[in-house]
Amino acid sequence: MEQLLEILEGVRPDLDFDLENALVDDGILDSFDIITIVGEINEAYNIEIDVVDLLPENFNSAEAIYDLIKKLQD
Repeated sequence: MEQLLEILEGVRPDLDFDLENALVDDGILDSFDIITIVGEINEAYNIEIDVVDLLPENFNSAEAIYDLIKKLQD
């Protein structure tokens, strides 16, 4: 989770990802942010986040993103 938080803070250093739980629903992250985050995660975790995984519920919080990573690693 620490590595993920570093990635997220690198993309949006203005946000406290520990507190946010509606990043997509509230329009906090835009499509460019998500594409950047997906690219960083794919590289860092050696996974491939597919288009079918690009759902708001998978990116509304750091915890949701981390759950997606764990699911794709299994």
